[in-house]
Amino acid sequence: MSQPVMLPQGWEARWDAQSSSYIYIDQATGQSQWEVPINPSFPTSHPSASPPPNPASPPAQAAPSRHGRRQYPTAQIQQMYGSSYEAQPQVGQPQQLAAPGYPDQGGAQQPQFFTPGFGGPDAAAAQQPAYGAQQAPYGGAAQPPAYGQQPAYGQQPVDQMSNQFQQLNVGQKGGAAYGADQKQLHSIQTVNLIGMQPDVSALDAPPPPYLLPPNAAVTSSPHIQPDPSYQRCTLTSMPTTQSLLNKSKLPLALVMAPYRSWRESDGDEPVPVVEDAVIARCRRCRAYINPFVTFIEGGNRWKCCMCGLSNEVPQLFDWDQRAGKPADRWARKELNHSVVEYIAPTEYMVRPPQPPVYAFVIDVSQPAIQSGMVAVAARTILESLDNIPNADKRTKVAIIAVSTSLHFFSLPAGATEASMLVVPDLSDVFLPKPVDLLVNLTESRSAIESLLGRLSDMFQDSHVVGNALGSGLQAAHQLIGKIGGKIICLTASLPTLGEGALKARDDPKLLGTSKESSLLNAGSSFYKTFAIECSKQQIAVDMFLFSAAYTDVATLSCLPRYTAGQTYLYPGFNASRSEDAIKFATEFGKVLAMPMGLEAVIRVRATRGIRMSAFHGNFFIRSTDLLALPVVPTDQNYIIELQLEDDIKGSFVVLQTAVLHTSCYGERRIRVITQALPTTDSIAELYASADQVSIAAYLTNKGVERSMSHSLDDARNHITNRLGEMLTVYKNQVTSAAGASAQLAVPDNLKLLPLLCCGLVKHVGLREGSSIPPDLRSYAQCLLTTLPCQSLVPYIHPRFYSLHNMPADAGNIGEHGITLPPALNLTSERLERHGLFLIEDGQNIFLWVGHEAVPRLIQDVFDLPSYGELTGGKFTLPVLDNPFSQRVNNIVAKTRELRRGVYRPHLYVVKSDAEPALRSWALSLLIEDRMDHMSSYAQYLTTVKNKVNGSS
Repeated sequence: MSQPVMLPQGWEARWDAQSSSYIYIDQATGQSQWEVPINPSFPTSHPSASPPPNPASPPAQAAPSRHGRRQYPTAQIQQMYGSSYEAQPQVGQPQQLAAPGYPDQGGAQQPQFFTPGFGGPDAAAAQQPAYGAQQAPYGGAAQPPAYGQQPAYGQQPVDQMSNQFQQLNVGQKGGAAYGADQKQLHSIQTVNLIGMQPDVSALDAPPPPYLLPPNAAVTSSPHIQPDPSYQRCTLTSMPTTQSLLNKSKLPLALVMAPYRSWRESDGDEPVPVVEDAVIARCRRCRAYINPFVTFIEGGNRWKCCMCGLSNEVPQLFDWDQRAGKPADRWARKELNHSVVEYIAPTEYMVRPPQPPVYAFVIDVSQPAIQSGMVAVAARTILESLDNIPNADKRTKVAIIAVSTSLHFFSLPAGATEASMLVVPDLSDVFLPKPVDLLVNLTESRSAIESLLGRLSDMFQDSHVVGNALGSGLQAAHQLIGKIGGKIICLTASLPTLGEGALKARDDPKLLGTSKESSLLNAGSSFYKTFAIECSKQQIAVDMFLFSAAYTDVATLSCLPRYTAGQTYLYPGFNASRSEDAIKFATEFGKVLAMPMGLEAVIRVRATRGIRMSAFHGNFFIRSTDLLALPVVPTDQNYIIELQLEDDIKGSFVVLQTAVLHTSCYGERRIRVITQALPTTDSIAELYASADQVSIAAYLTNKGVERSMSHSLDDARNHITNRLGEMLTVYKNQVTSAAGASAQLAVPDNLKLLPLLCCGLVKHVGLREGSSIPPDLRSYAQCLLTTLPCQSLVPYIHPRFYSLHNMPADAGNIGEHGITLPPALNLTSERLERHGLFLIEDGQNIFLWVGHEAVPRLIQDVFDLPSYGELTGGKFTLPVLDNPFSQRVNNIVAKTRELRRGVYRPHLYVVKSDAEPALRSWALSLLIEDRMDHMSSYAQYLTTVKNKVNGSS
């Protein structure tokens, strides 16, 4: 049987089972033809490929030579390239080369170079592990799957023949042999979503690999690309022109959480720290040296990978200051890791490092006292005093109580009691005492502990209804303005007095109408103006909101939004319910113990021709590309949109994020995250490199933004329309399909993007309906725009497990901790009348109990004799002396610890035949079902398909 014909560069062959023959496709234009394209390297009479023995699949035997390229004898290679040519190593063996332009150091072993992302058809390249699984930290250089193995995305096998032809490319540059500038291509596979059940397990898959050109990096480190949890791009290949990007309709944006929390239990490794204060930066673009630079002139200079400028290598770059001897340049952390942190010298400081400062503004009006908020808050602060960052004994604390007056507390050093000073003037706020209001935590520890122990009792008999929150915030600003720090505000009622007084505006008549978006915008300009003033003074604000009534989250959340803080909402909080008290105390305690990065700025640099065009997240934009964060929060997400000002000429581009901040221990530090992306001029390659999770995060922010500037209906339509535009281009430009189709063609790596979009338009933050309180919707939007991807995906697409019939290893300790059951599709068809199910979205956990559940199950899990004795609502699971109880408790505990962040989800028990409101809430998380006026997932796909076909 003859082998497939050698195709010109840019062509591939796909087996068409229906016609039992090959179709030849031009990757640049997407055009297809039945005839074999003419290859200038071969005679036109070359025989075409013979059909495989089994017409249903292409022949696995029709592979090119061993390494996926033409083989030449050594003598011929030397004749073509000269005697200096180094033969390519065998697959799986590192290539030994001298450092480019770097002198031989006395016979020392030369550094190893490698080919990031290179893998021929039979390369033993394993696909990246699932997101969160044990893997090389910061996500080393990605490889495509080995020949015959499953690809990283999807369940169907790789189109093997297509992959072989892509690797062949014999017509490159006038017939030159496979060279260092050879580009790899992602394997692109089309799936039809109509009638296909989504594989929800693929939501944990990593992004498509970054197929960088050979020797793009100067070292063979596996850590040259950042882990997706730090930074990822909507496209893992960069288009060479803006017109190509516009034509594709794909978004181009960075999605990042530069200070995500570090957890050893997840297999994380700490960010490497460069401690010698040797910081090599480009003189022109100010980029930091990284694994993708080039050393020239005998290693004395390095060429910037962003602007191309030649820079001197710092004198101490090759010197070990601790040991006092020469060091191995190739072992330096900044050349081996995509994520590093520098300890910056004094020239990076504009003033001495500030201490951590905490100013607590606590509502002590009657609703706050009666709900128990003040008592729990005071006890949590008291128990967290040893956890607040204070290693160098410089941390300062102030406490202000707010009702119809401002209550300041004098806390002199060495005193055992605090004295209270009351200021009734709310219009012209002043500090009643110049000293002892903002005090050193260590020196005034006794007075602080005494105050916190009796703070709730001091206002126990107060019947004051009123809250001068704005005036209290102004007082805190005056206290810490000269230093900076964090204001932590806890309020249980709507601010009604003094500066920033608000009125209840939750008009039920507006819900579900086009005017509902007005309730999602700030009702007073005071809080945005005040937030900007805080940002200028390096002050961040965290808001903890408790209320059974309207609190105007949309207005109060302006403070965290522009000061890099966060909003936390506890609707209907009552400390008499242990579940409420434990949730608040746990989250508040984590916030207090969180390491504090102070007076920070974020700047993203990129290869020449790329610019930052828009920014999304909690910060203030100080200049065109400088983001100001008075305090750096952990596990908070930021999205930066990119545009191409000029055509990209190189084979890859580099994006670099730098976060300059002062640690809570007095060190000025710079965290640098560097990411390289190969370039492409093929629209098919753009689609094959698209990251569905990053695109979903981008669409989430754009949808929330549009809901505030236009309407909720417009936001939902915008998300669906953007999805339809992408898939229309894919159908017309990549698959070359013409006319209307009964199928919905999607690239395999984007097959879950429609499901995420469906979940997004049905999410409480954007959902259609007239029964969602404005506070809940505004808080949901706060989470949608700040949660990192690992938490955002389950928030949009919840996890659904069957517990009553879970596998034997589920709930037990496995190799990577507690093993979770397999995730189910989000449809009520999976519910069984006798079953026990868990549904969770990172914020709430629902245990669904079928009304025919056997008494033994109820007894083993809830310690009750029968289903009829079980009460729904917030619940604390008992830990019973039976294996099933322990496994269920382990799964609940694992679920609570699964996400990064401070959140501790409530657990609700939902009986299948009771509590209509709670039942509807739990069922609303099953997004594949039809609910209220919203379509099912199948109907949503039909809507998208009609848009693709141009019929809607």
